[in-house]
This record gives sequence, structure tokens and C-alpha cells, in this order.
Amino acid sequence: MADNLARTIGVLVWVMLLIVSLRYATDFWLLSFVYSFQLHIAAAAAAASLACLLFSGFRRGRYLLAISLLLAGHSIVMKREFLPPMQAQPSESETPFKLLSFNILGTNFRNGERIAEMITASGADVAYVFEAEPIAPYLETLKATYPYRIGCGESTPTCDLVLLSRHPIVSRTVSSLSDLRRDRFAIADIALGGRLIHFAAAHLSKPYYDDYHSEELEQIGYQIQRIGGTFVLGGDFNSGTIAPDMQRFLRDNKLTATGEEPATWPVIADRLGIAIDHIFVSAGIDARKLMRIEDNMGSNHFGLTADLAVR
Repeated sequence: MADNLARTIGVLVWVMLLIVSLRYATDFWLLSFVYSFQLHIAAAAAAASLACLLFSGFRRGRYLLAISLLLAGHSIVMKREFLPPMQAQPSESETPFKLLSFNILGTNFRNGERIAEMITASGADVAYVFEAEPIAPYLETLKATYPYRIGCGESTPTCDLVLLSRHPIVSRTVSSLSDLRRDRFAIADIALGGRLIHFAAAHLSKPYYDDYHSEELEQIGYQIQRIGGTFVLGGDFNSGTIAPDMQRFLRDNKLTATGEEPATWPVIADRLGIAIDHIFVSAGIDARKLMRIEDNMGSNHFGLTADLAVR
């Protein structure tokens, strides 16, 4: 009985590992979201393989365990590739600033006022808010702290993406990343520390919507390379950094994360979830601290704050 159960589990583990391993052969859009869970799937497969070895005579479990550990290890290596370099102590010539990024959930109206109060109290110099309609009634209140804005009637009629700033916006760009959703990419040029910084906010489609996710990343990459200069890119990418299209995007555009990325989705999984919300920076920006906003305030995402500095 135990041997039969172990063999059944073994077959299921083989299937799981095969699906995850397909990433090394093809970036098929239907499996793209699965690739973000490579570490989770590999860890579950390792636990199942070990159980088969310990409680039955299923000797092939050792091969499954070895493959599971290899896949888990490689997922960790891939995540660490995009960590920011170790920085020396801040110098007097640096200009520190703080960024907030939060998908607040478009139907989360009961918490709109509380979210607006949190943003005001956050100390962020710039805030990216996605599915932002719940804070629309409080934009005038937010204006006292953030007098400069993109979204919800400023540069766009839609209220999906909102970019708030304490500092004057020198120039602004709003565009649609694809024909699936409107106005989900915005760039605000803001002068900090004697340098013009391109603050870019992005809300990407889910990776299992055909090839939209990869094409939207390509569109963002095109804008980054066309404009050049120093970028602070954040938002809801609906994908982890270990997904193949995310790996290509970060490498091609020479972007790094701003710290060890905390899980932001699903909120029910808390710290066992995955990071699909990100804050990336280009050369010229030092990352000091990346933190999760621990109160999700009714959203299906956790928000992020990053302490950064302009060299």
C-alpha cells in the first residue's frame, strides 16, 4: 500500500518538475505565471520526494529529490542576480528620497480614506498607486502633501494609475502598454539632487493573458532605452523576477531590485507568497532599504516602500 502511494506521489512530482523545467526550453505564455512559483513548487516536490524515500521503498525518490533541490537552488540564484550591490555609508553628496508603490484594489472603497491617510503619513516623496479609484474622493486632501499628480483627471481621464509627488514634475508621459488596458504606464521627470530622475509607474497585465505580459515589458524597455538617463521603475508586474520574460527585461535594461523582495501576493499566504510587486532602479540610484507595508488595508496586494538615494 505504501509503495503504491509512493509511486503515485512520485508520478505527480515528476509532472510538477517537468512543467517547471519547461522554462529552460520555452517561454510559453500559458506557463509563465507558473514559473514565478518555481521555488515553491520545487520545495513542495522536495518534501514529497523525501517522504517517499523515508516511508516507502520508492528508490527513484532520490532522483526526484535531487532535481527538486537543483530547481530550488537555481530559483534562489536567479533572484539574487538582481539584488542591488552592497553600498558604502551614505555620503553628504547623496540626496535621499522615499518611494511608495501600492496596488490598492479597485473595488476597495471602504478603505479608501484610510489608504489616503497612510500615504500622507508615509513620508514618501513619490507614491505610485494602482487601481486607484478608491482614493479618488480624497485627492484634494492628498494635494496638501502631494501637490503634483498624474492620473484621475491629470494627464489622463482614467483613474487606474495615479502618481503623486511632493516635488514639481518637470515633464510627464502617460501611455498604454497594450490594447488590453488604457493608461497603465506613466513617467514623471522630477529633479532631485541636481539630477533629473525618471519616475516610472507600471501596471502590467497578468502573464497568462496570451503574450501581453512579455509585449508590455518590451514596450517599457523600449521607453527606458529611448529616453535614457536614471530610472526608478515600480508597480504591479503580476510576475516574479525569476520568470523568463522578467529576467530578460531586467538584464536588457540593466535594472536591479532595491533589496530582498518581500512577498506581496496573495495576501492570504503572507510571507509564503511571491513578490509580484517590484521597485527597480537603474545606475545612479542607491538602494538603502526595501520594506513591505504590513497592513494590506483590504487590498489583495501588500504595498512596498523603498528608501533610495541619488548619487
